[in-house]
Amino acid sequence: MLYYITGGERSGKSRYAQNLALQLSSTPYYLATSRIWDDNHRERVDRHIAERDDQWISIEEEKELAKPIIEHSVVVIDCVTLWLTNFFVDTKNDVSASLLQAKVEFDKLLSIDATIIIISNEIGMGVHATTEVGRKFTELQGWMNQHIAKNADKAILMVSGIPVTIK
Repeated sequence: MLYYITGGERSGKSRYAQNLALQLSSTPYYLATSRIWDDNHRERVDRHIAERDDQWISIEEEKELAKPIIEHSVVVIDCVTLWLTNFFVDTKNDVSASLLQAKVEFDKLLSIDATIIIISNEIGMGVHATTEVGRKFTELQGWMNQHIAKNADKAILMVSGIPVTIK
């Protein structure tokens, strides 16, 4: 089962996804996709890990999402935006190459017998990016979100903390 949870910044995506995971498993996994950019970011990541209780099994994986997932587990993947950033940076902002690589990695999730709850951001609904690289990333995010939503069993849009079922 693949759940796709999307919405704007601070819309309640992570809380909703974590609550759903805890309803489905007493020991869910939390797969964080963020690359650690500096000491300040490491502190933020460590704080997020500490906020989750002992029920959670934390995993960090920058690109190969399917690699650490165990069959029959419940996994929250947080988040697509940071995961895509890793491809985007590594390809030197090449949207086509990033999208291709991300789709290949995402598609591996579809053959795993697990409950996957993947969180993304709807960055294209906000302020128009003022830089070319920002606009390119917004396009990449939008195309990948479409691919994930198309393959999801359920899709939820979070609006002001309220889940709206879109699929």
